[in-house]
Amino acid sequence: MTVIDDDLWLINQASLLASRLEKLSADSIWARRSSGVRGNLLRELELATVKKEAALSAAQRSRLSSLVALGFDYLNKGAREKMVR
Repeated sequence: MTVIDDDLWLINQASLLASRLEKLSADSIWARRSSGVRGNLLRELELATVKKEAALSAAQRSRLSSLVALGFDYLNKGAREKMVR
């Protein structure tokens, strides 16, 4: 895979994650904690889509990767909390 393919995969993952984080129950502590992550994901996605053909910078890639990892962690914890209830 090329760098641009990797960036597109990361952007798609971030977009999918942002939509899934939105669906966490409002009663969940993880929904409240993930709202900042979701907002930052949306902001990074907006910045990434402004330049459609160029690859992400190393800083953008790093921020997006960190946010995706944290977001999936919150999503996982939110799902576990729902299963316990």
